[in-house]
Amino acid sequence: MPDTYLAPETINVIEPTLMSETGHCFSFLTSLCNASSKASLCLWINRKASVAFAGTNVRINRYFYSKIRRFQCYGLYKRLLKAGGKLFISTAGTTDLVLLGWASNGNIPKGKVYLYFHWLNISEKKIAYLKRLSQKLPNLMILGPTSSVINTFQEAGFKNTRLVPYPISVQIPQDNKKHGNFTGLLYAGAARQDKGISEVVRLVEHMNKLGLQIPFHLQNSPDYRGKYDAITKTEIQRLEKTPYPYLHLYPETLKPEEYADLFSGAICIQLYSVDLFSDRISGVTLDALSAGCPIVTTSGTWIARMVQRFDAGKIVDSTEPEITLTAIKEIIDEYSRYSKNAYAGGLILQQENSAEILFNTLME
Repeated sequence: MPDTYLAPETINVIEPTLMSETGHCFSFLTSLCNASSKASLCLWINRKASVAFAGTNVRINRYFYSKIRRFQCYGLYKRLLKAGGKLFISTAGTTDLVLLGWASNGNIPKGKVYLYFHWLNISEKKIAYLKRLSQKLPNLMILGPTSSVINTFQEAGFKNTRLVPYPISVQIPQDNKKHGNFTGLLYAGAARQDKGISEVVRLVEHMNKLGLQIPFHLQNSPDYRGKYDAITKTEIQRLEKTPYPYLHLYPETLKPEEYADLFSGAICIQLYSVDLFSDRISGVTLDALSAGCPIVTTSGTWIARMVQRFDAGKIVDSTEPEITLTAIKEIIDEYSRYSKNAYAGGLILQQENSAEILFNTLME
């Protein structure tokens, strides 16, 4: 490990699962790198990662093996805690709190370690566990994108918490907007059960049964590990057998510019799990609104609140294909209006969710 990685001015960013441009890890770090010209970043990522980040101030250290990354995290935390610079765990979980406790024996100074919790799956057992950890690790800075995440840590006794917006990764120049030109439907991001892939497959089958001619661009790429869970794999196979002639599948990870192009003229279908996304940020939503792409989503989600806030699409109480299709047709009939609303909302969210806020927090 070169000594420059341990310099006092360095922010060591820990992201063991980052392997490709798929998923939130890459877009999140891209946003941070773009905002961090005033500091040196050292990114600790998966050993097999095939990614690149702009900036002479950004160093990439391909370090983690997937199967032993927890053990490696413990060793890395122990070493970096003794060195100069800061630690930023960009996709933190409760396991990271435990490992930091072991690695530091509870002796972590203020301003040394920052953890960004994207969301939390809460239980009484976990709350009790967090309360014990807050006593052992009082100087950690806990960051999160929603009030529910931050409130949970505050109630558990963590003194240093901060609501920091999830940074937007895709920003599309206004002269690229073509409001009013509907081109088709879109399912963006990795195919997953919690992101409604089963409901989308049912929708495609329904559209095929009706003989519709609406193009549907669907990313069916696997998760960051290059894998599908058993149910998703079955759904993808079912999708591939559906003879809908206007279905365009994207099984491989797209380049950022290719991904951004998918939103132009589209309606983004986000029939996400209400239980898991009730207060969980969706990067796809931020990307869609930034591109002026209206959204169809399930009620009771954070996504629905953004759609309602900007009148940027339709919210459905049921994911039955007939109901989803009705919402889609209503947007198509007024596509120019919904697209303009989405883009206006995207401009606001780009300000509210600027990566500069996260970077400035890390630099305090």
